[in-house]
Amino acid sequence: MISILSGGVGAARFARGMSQVVDPEEISIISNVGDDEVIHGLHISPDIDTMIYTLAGAINPETGWGLKGETWHTMEALAEYDGITWFRLGDRDLATHLFRTQLLTEGESLTEITDKIRKRWKVKPRILPVTDDSLKTVLYTIVDGEERKLSFQEYFVQYAHRPTISRIDYEHLAGLTATTSVIETLEAAEVIIIAPSNPVLSIAPILAVPGIAEILAKNRDKVVAISPIIAGEAVKGPAAKLMAELGLGPSALGVANYYRKLISAIVIDHKDSDLKEQIELSGMRALETDTLMRNAPASMNLAASTLKLVIRDLN
Repeated sequence: MISILSGGVGAARFARGMSQVVDPEEISIISNVGDDEVIHGLHISPDIDTMIYTLAGAINPETGWGLKGETWHTMEALAEYDGITWFRLGDRDLATHLFRTQLLTEGESLTEITDKIRKRWKVKPRILPVTDDSLKTVLYTIVDGEERKLSFQEYFVQYAHRPTISRIDYEHLAGLTATTSVIETLEAAEVIIIAPSNPVLSIAPILAVPGIAEILAKNRDKVVAISPIIAGEAVKGPAAKLMAELGLGPSALGVANYYRKLISAIVIDHKDSDLKEQIELSGMRALETDTLMRNAPASMNLAASTLKLVIRDLN
Protein backbone atom coordinates (compact mmCIF):
# COMPACT_ATOMS: atom_id res chain seq x y z
CA MET A 1 0.00 0.00 0.00
CA ILE A 2 1.46 3.31 -1.15
CA SER A 3 0.28 6.70 0.10
CA ILE A 4 1.24 9.85 -1.79
CA LEU A 5 0.91 13.33 -0.29
CA SER A 6 0.09 15.54 -3.23
CA GLY A 7 -0.40 18.97 -4.62
CA GLY A 8 -1.21 19.63 -8.25
CA VAL A 9 0.68 19.22 -11.53
CA GLY A 10 3.97 17.66 -10.35
CA ALA A 11 2.21 15.27 -7.99
CA ALA A 12 -0.26 14.26 -10.67
CA ARG A 13 2.51 13.43 -13.13
CA PHE A 14 4.32 11.44 -10.47
CA ALA A 15 1.15 9.55 -9.51
CA ARG A 16 0.56 8.74 -13.17
CA GLY A 17 4.04 7.21 -13.33
CA MET A 18 3.52 5.28 -10.09
CA SER A 19 0.22 3.86 -11.35
CA GLN A 20 2.15 2.33 -14.25
CA VAL A 21 4.78 0.81 -11.94
CA VAL A 22 2.51 -0.84 -9.36
CA ASP A 23 -1.12 -1.91 -9.20
CA PRO A 24 -2.96 1.45 -9.24
CA GLU A 25 -5.51 0.13 -6.78
CA GLU A 26 -2.69 -0.12 -4.21
CA ILE A 27 -2.17 3.67 -4.40
CA SER A 28 -3.92 6.22 -2.20
CA ILE A 29 -3.40 9.91 -2.88
CA ILE A 30 -3.81 12.33 0.03
CA SER A 31 -4.73 15.63 -1.58
CA ASN A 32 -4.17 19.21 -0.50
CA VAL A 33 -7.38 21.23 -0.21
CA GLY A 34 -5.85 24.51 0.97
CA ASP A 35 -6.17 25.78 -2.61
CA ASP A 36 -9.92 25.15 -2.72
CA GLU A 37 -11.97 28.22 -3.48
CA VAL A 38 -15.57 29.26 -4.03
CA ILE A 39 -15.84 31.17 -7.31
CA HIS A 40 -19.14 32.08 -9.00
CA GLY A 41 -20.78 30.20 -6.11
CA LEU A 42 -19.02 26.99 -7.13
CA HIS A 43 -16.69 24.92 -4.96
CA ILE A 44 -13.44 24.49 -6.92
CA SER A 45 -10.88 21.85 -5.85
CA PRO A 46 -7.95 22.50 -8.22
CA ASP A 47 -5.47 19.92 -6.90
CA ILE A 48 -8.06 17.15 -6.75
CA ASP A 49 -9.29 17.89 -10.27
CA THR A 50 -5.77 18.11 -11.72
CA MET A 51 -5.01 14.71 -10.21
CA ILE A 52 -8.19 13.10 -11.56
CA TYR A 53 -7.89 14.60 -15.03
CA THR A 54 -4.21 13.59 -15.27
CA LEU A 55 -4.80 9.99 -14.18
CA ALA A 56 -7.75 9.79 -16.58
CA GLY A 57 -5.55 10.92 -19.48
CA ALA A 58 -7.80 13.94 -19.97
CA ILE A 59 -5.53 16.76 -18.75
CA ASN A 60 -4.51 19.62 -21.01
CA PRO A 61 -0.86 18.68 -21.71
CA GLU A 62 0.14 22.27 -22.50
CA THR A 63 -1.02 23.82 -19.21
CA GLY A 64 -0.93 20.82 -16.85
CA TRP A 65 -4.41 21.82 -15.62
CA GLY A 66 -7.89 21.80 -17.10
CA LEU A 67 -9.16 19.51 -19.82
CA LYS A 68 -7.65 18.97 -23.24
CA GLY A 69 -9.83 20.10 -26.11
CA GLU A 70 -11.62 22.51 -23.79
CA THR A 71 -13.83 25.39 -25.00
CA TRP A 72 -14.34 28.74 -23.25
CA HIS A 73 -17.74 30.02 -24.37
CA THR A 74 -18.96 30.62 -20.80
CA MET A 75 -15.90 32.71 -19.90
CA GLU A 76 -16.20 34.67 -23.15
CA ALA A 77 -19.85 35.42 -22.42
CA LEU A 78 -19.04 36.33 -18.82
CA ALA A 79 -16.40 38.80 -20.02
CA GLU A 80 -19.13 40.62 -21.95
CA TYR A 81 -20.84 41.26 -18.60
CA ASP A 82 -17.49 42.44 -17.18
CA GLY A 83 -17.70 39.53 -14.73
CA ILE A 84 -14.84 37.81 -12.91
CA THR A 85 -12.76 35.98 -15.51
CA TRP A 86 -9.24 35.99 -14.04
CA PHE A 87 -9.91 32.44 -12.80
CA ARG A 88 -10.81 30.70 -16.03
CA LEU A 89 -13.16 27.72 -16.00
CA GLY A 90 -13.60 25.73 -19.18
CA ASP A 91 -17.07 24.73 -20.38
CA ARG A 92 -16.64 20.99 -19.68
CA ASP A 93 -14.68 21.61 -16.49
CA LEU A 94 -17.64 23.62 -15.19
CA ALA A 95 -19.68 20.44 -15.04
CA THR A 96 -17.30 19.01 -12.41
CA HIS A 97 -17.68 22.09 -10.22
CA LEU A 98 -21.45 22.22 -10.65
CA PHE A 99 -21.70 18.55 -9.67
CA ARG A 100 -19.42 18.96 -6.65
CA THR A 101 -21.29 22.04 -5.42
CA GLN A 102 -24.67 20.39 -5.85
CA LEU A 103 -23.69 17.38 -3.75
CA LEU A 104 -22.06 19.55 -1.08
CA THR A 105 -25.29 21.52 -0.70
CA GLU A 106 -27.14 18.20 -0.40
CA GLY A 107 -24.96 17.23 2.54
CA GLU A 108 -22.38 14.88 1.03
CA SER A 109 -18.76 15.15 2.14
CA LEU A 110 -15.91 16.23 -0.11
CA THR A 111 -14.43 12.72 0.28
CA GLU A 112 -17.64 11.06 -0.95
CA ILE A 113 -17.97 13.48 -3.85
CA THR A 114 -14.33 13.12 -4.88
CA ASP A 115 -14.78 9.36 -5.03
CA LYS A 116 -17.81 9.74 -7.30
CA ILE A 117 -15.89 12.06 -9.63
CA ARG A 118 -12.90 9.69 -9.63
CA LYS A 119 -15.10 6.75 -10.60
CA ARG A 120 -16.83 8.73 -13.34
CA TRP A 121 -13.38 9.27 -14.91
CA LYS A 122 -12.47 5.59 -14.31
CA VAL A 123 -9.44 6.50 -12.18
CA LYS A 124 -8.21 3.54 -10.11
CA PRO A 125 -6.02 5.07 -7.35
CA ARG A 126 -8.04 6.36 -4.42
CA ILE A 127 -8.00 10.13 -4.05
CA LEU A 128 -8.65 11.38 -0.53
CA PRO A 129 -9.00 15.04 0.48
CA VAL A 130 -6.92 15.41 3.63
CA THR A 131 -9.96 16.87 5.40
CA ASP A 132 -13.65 17.36 4.73
CA ASP A 133 -13.53 20.56 6.76
CA SER A 134 -12.80 23.99 5.31
CA LEU A 135 -9.06 24.68 5.10
CA LYS A 136 -7.84 27.86 3.43
CA THR A 137 -4.25 28.79 2.68
CA VAL A 138 -3.65 32.54 3.01
CA LEU A 139 -0.53 34.45 2.05
CA TYR A 140 0.63 37.78 3.44
CA THR A 141 2.45 40.47 1.49
CA ILE A 142 3.34 44.09 2.17
CA VAL A 143 1.60 46.79 0.12
CA ASP A 144 2.41 50.46 0.81
CA GLY A 145 3.88 49.53 4.17
CA GLU A 146 0.83 47.58 5.28
CA GLU A 147 0.30 43.84 5.45
CA ARG A 148 -2.22 42.54 2.96
CA LYS A 149 -3.79 39.08 2.93
CA LEU A 150 -4.28 37.13 -0.30
CA SER A 151 -6.13 33.90 -0.87
CA PHE A 152 -4.13 31.20 -2.62
CA GLN A 153 -5.92 31.69 -5.93
CA GLU A 154 -5.51 35.47 -5.78
CA TYR A 155 -1.78 35.04 -5.24
CA PHE A 156 -1.24 32.17 -7.68
CA VAL A 157 -3.64 33.01 -10.52
CA GLN A 158 -4.81 36.62 -10.32
CA TYR A 159 -1.37 38.04 -9.46
CA ALA A 160 0.63 35.23 -11.15
CA HIS A 161 2.62 34.66 -7.89
CA ARG A 162 4.47 37.96 -8.33
CA PRO A 163 4.00 39.46 -4.82
CA THR A 164 6.76 38.97 -2.27
CA ILE A 165 5.39 36.87 0.58
CA SER A 166 6.27 37.53 4.22
CA ARG A 167 4.36 34.61 5.78
CA ILE A 168 1.80 31.90 5.10
CA ASP A 169 -1.03 30.87 7.38
CA TYR A 170 -4.18 28.75 7.34
CA GLU A 171 -7.72 29.73 8.17
CA HIS A 172 -10.22 27.46 9.96
CA LEU A 173 -7.56 25.33 11.72
CA ALA A 174 -9.51 25.41 14.97
CA GLY A 175 -11.51 22.20 15.16
CA LEU A 176 -10.08 20.94 11.87
CA THR A 177 -9.75 17.15 11.61
CA ALA A 178 -8.28 14.77 9.09
CA THR A 179 -10.79 12.31 7.70
CA THR A 180 -10.88 8.85 9.22
CA SER A 181 -10.03 7.34 5.83
CA VAL A 182 -6.87 9.47 5.56
CA ILE A 183 -5.68 8.55 9.06
CA GLU A 184 -6.34 4.85 8.48
CA THR A 185 -4.68 4.94 5.06
CA LEU A 186 -1.51 6.58 6.33
CA GLU A 187 -1.32 4.26 9.34
CA ALA A 188 -1.62 1.21 7.07
CA ALA A 189 0.73 2.43 4.34
CA GLU A 190 3.90 0.45 3.64
CA VAL A 191 5.41 3.45 1.85
CA ILE A 192 4.57 7.15 2.21
CA ILE A 193 5.82 9.47 -0.52
CA ILE A 194 5.78 13.26 -0.43
CA ALA A 195 5.31 14.10 -4.11
CA PRO A 196 7.39 16.71 -5.97
CA SER A 197 4.95 19.47 -5.03
CA ASN A 198 5.53 22.94 -3.63
CA PRO A 199 6.57 22.28 -0.01
CA VAL A 200 5.09 25.46 1.46
CA LEU A 201 1.95 25.82 -0.68
CA SER A 202 0.90 22.24 -1.46
CA ILE A 203 2.36 19.96 1.22
CA ALA A 204 2.43 22.29 4.24
CA PRO A 205 -1.40 22.62 4.29
CA ILE A 206 -1.66 18.82 4.49
CA LEU A 207 0.87 18.74 7.32
CA ALA A 208 -1.02 21.52 9.11
CA VAL A 209 -4.03 19.26 9.59
CA PRO A 210 -3.79 17.89 13.16
CA GLY A 211 -2.37 14.38 13.31
CA ILE A 212 -0.83 14.17 9.83
CA ALA A 213 2.71 15.31 10.65
CA GLU A 214 2.66 13.13 13.76
CA ILE A 215 1.89 10.01 11.70
CA LEU A 216 4.72 10.78 9.29
CA ALA A 217 7.20 11.43 12.11
CA LYS A 218 6.20 8.17 13.80
CA ASN A 219 6.73 6.28 10.54
CA ARG A 220 9.75 8.28 9.36
CA ASP A 221 11.63 5.18 8.20
CA LYS A 222 9.09 4.60 5.42
CA VAL A 223 8.61 8.21 4.34
CA VAL A 224 10.48 9.65 1.35
CA ALA A 225 10.20 13.05 -0.34
CA ILE A 226 10.99 14.10 -3.88
CA SER A 227 12.50 17.53 -4.37
CA PRO A 228 10.52 19.77 -6.74
CA ILE A 229 13.56 22.04 -7.05
CA ILE A 230 16.39 21.31 -9.49
CA ALA A 231 19.61 23.34 -9.40
CA GLY A 232 17.93 26.09 -7.40
CA GLU A 233 14.93 26.42 -9.74
CA ALA A 234 11.40 25.10 -9.41
CA VAL A 235 10.31 22.79 -12.19
CA LYS A 236 6.96 24.61 -12.24
CA GLY A 237 5.50 27.40 -10.15
CA PRO A 238 6.94 29.59 -7.38
CA ALA A 239 8.41 26.98 -5.00
CA ALA A 240 11.99 28.29 -5.17
CA LYS A 241 10.87 31.93 -5.03
CA LEU A 242 8.68 31.32 -2.00
CA MET A 243 11.28 29.29 -0.13
CA ALA A 244 13.81 32.08 -0.65
CA GLU A 245 11.35 34.73 0.57
CA LEU A 246 10.55 32.67 3.67
CA GLY A 247 14.23 32.01 4.45
CA LEU A 248 14.02 28.26 3.83
CA GLY A 249 16.71 27.91 1.17
CA PRO A 250 15.66 27.52 -2.50
CA SER A 251 17.40 24.20 -3.14
CA ALA A 252 17.06 20.45 -2.79
CA LEU A 253 18.94 20.84 0.50
CA GLY A 254 16.36 23.39 1.63
CA VAL A 255 13.59 20.94 0.78
CA ALA A 256 15.35 18.15 2.69
CA ASN A 257 15.78 20.35 5.74
CA TYR A 258 12.16 21.45 5.55
CA TYR A 259 11.02 17.82 5.80
CA ARG A 260 13.89 16.45 7.92
CA LYS A 261 11.77 15.49 10.95
CA LEU A 262 9.32 13.57 8.77
CA ILE A 263 11.42 11.74 6.17
CA SER A 264 14.25 9.24 6.13
CA ALA A 265 15.20 9.83 2.48
CA ILE A 266 14.87 12.29 -0.37
CA VAL A 267 15.13 11.93 -4.12
CA ILE A 268 17.13 14.70 -5.81
CA ASP A 269 18.12 15.42 -9.38
CA HIS A 270 21.55 14.59 -10.81
CA LYS A 271 22.12 18.35 -11.15
CA ASP A 272 22.10 18.57 -7.34
CA SER A 273 24.71 15.87 -6.77
CA ASP A 274 26.88 18.42 -4.94
CA LEU A 275 24.21 18.59 -2.20
CA LYS A 276 24.03 14.86 -1.54
CA GLU A 277 26.74 14.78 1.11
CA GLN A 278 25.23 17.69 3.06
CA ILE A 279 21.82 16.04 3.00
CA GLU A 280 23.19 12.73 4.23
CA LEU A 281 25.15 14.46 7.01
CA SER A 282 21.75 15.68 8.24
CA GLY A 283 20.64 12.07 8.77
CA MET A 284 18.73 11.44 5.55
CA ARG A 285 19.52 9.20 2.61
CA ALA A 286 19.69 10.92 -0.78
CA LEU A 287 19.12 9.25 -4.14
CA GLU A 288 20.25 10.96 -7.33
CA THR A 289 18.19 10.37 -10.46
CA ASP A 290 16.51 12.28 -13.25
CA THR A 291 13.59 13.99 -11.50
CA LEU A 292 12.35 16.05 -14.46
CA MET A 293 9.17 14.37 -15.66
CA ARG A 294 9.32 15.38 -19.33
CA ASN A 295 7.11 12.51 -20.45
CA ALA A 296 5.37 9.33 -19.25
CA PRO A 297 8.54 7.13 -19.29
CA ALA A 298 10.37 9.73 -17.18
CA SER A 299 7.51 9.74 -14.67
CA MET A 300 7.63 5.94 -14.49
CA ASN A 301 11.39 5.97 -13.93
CA LEU A 302 11.11 8.49 -11.11
CA ALA A 303 8.33 6.45 -9.47
CA ALA A 304 10.31 3.20 -9.72
CA SER A 305 13.50 4.81 -8.39
CA THR A 306 11.65 6.36 -5.46
CA LEU A 307 10.00 3.09 -4.56
CA LYS A 308 13.30 1.20 -4.65
CA LEU A 309 14.88 3.76 -2.32
CA VAL A 310 12.25 3.33 0.38
CA ILE A 311 12.08 -0.45 0.06
CA ARG A 312 15.87 -0.64 0.38
CA ASP A 313 15.72 1.50 3.51
CA LEU A 314 13.03 -0.71 5.03
CA ASN A 315 15.06 -3.84 4.34
